[in-house]
Amino acid sequence: MNPYTHCGFFEFFMILFGRLAVWVGGGSIHWASDEIQLAVLTLCAVGCGIIAPFVVLKKMTMFANALSHTSLVGVIGAFLISSLFFQTHFADPSILLLGAFISALLTAGFIHSVGRSFQLQEDAAIGLVFTTLFAVGVILVNIFTRNSHISTEAVMGNPDALQPSDLKLALAVTLLNAGSIYLLYRPLTAAAFDEAFAQSVGIRSSLCRFIILLLTSITAISAFRAIGVVVVLALLVGPYLIARLFSHRLERLIFLAPAIGVVCCAIGVALSRTILSYTSIALSTGGILTAVIAVLFLKLVSRSTHVVK
Repeated sequence: MNPYTHCGFFEFFMILFGRLAVWVGGGSIHWASDEIQLAVLTLCAVGCGIIAPFVVLKKMTMFANALSHTSLVGVIGAFLISSLFFQTHFADPSILLLGAFISALLTAGFIHSVGRSFQLQEDAAIGLVFTTLFAVGVILVNIFTRNSHISTEAVMGNPDALQPSDLKLALAVTLLNAGSIYLLYRPLTAAAFDEAFAQSVGIRSSLCRFIILLLTSITAISAFRAIGVVVVLALLVGPYLIARLFSHRLERLIFLAPAIGVVCCAIGVALSRTILSYTSIALSTGGILTAVIAVLFLKLVSRSTHVVK
């Protein structure tokens, strides 16, 4: 039985901390679905928060937004190919992941090609490419997967159906982001703040941009099944913007943004469980998490504005 059944908001954390204490002390516990959900969301929040400062500084937020739409084409393509060759109505998550990653690479290539061919600014090229590919994805969904929830789960995820195996992928992406930023911190920082200076000291700004683009793509696409790429976008931008209200130093933001993301995830999961306990309505945990981030940001901004006045 789930130990969090019929518990309130604060009771959720009391039970959580108590079970964590037992586990840390060497006790054996059976992980509840809420705990698995919180663990995966926490890892995703840390992975997103680590690279978020560089994504925003390099003005690549719109690219992450594009991925949240164009990945649908790759997911549907992989789903259809899997159904065609394996004669089944479901696809292996790894196949869907590969399809989404291929669509991310195609998105980046199309944006670059369209921008150069038609002499468009990057934001205009991104807008043109992602709306077109997203429209193609929606059409494919309506034609071939009408009775499937694959499109909804690819965009908003399905945190309520997470399994312990999902922890491995989330942990791998988090370690990849942390290791990359740790090893390349100086060149990435120089390229983010002053490309001219970076090039003068032998740092290739284009390569640094590609690394951030690649990490963003991997982070967004790897989480499409677990939490959805829209929630990834919220975790990439929201906690970082909140962290900016407390500090403007990059080294602090790299730690603050993941920490704030983890807090938001804990509040989101607790609220989801509380609403289910008191109303018997199962709301999307991803949607609640995104709303928590937005409300927290607006509340802190309004308070800081009031203090300044």
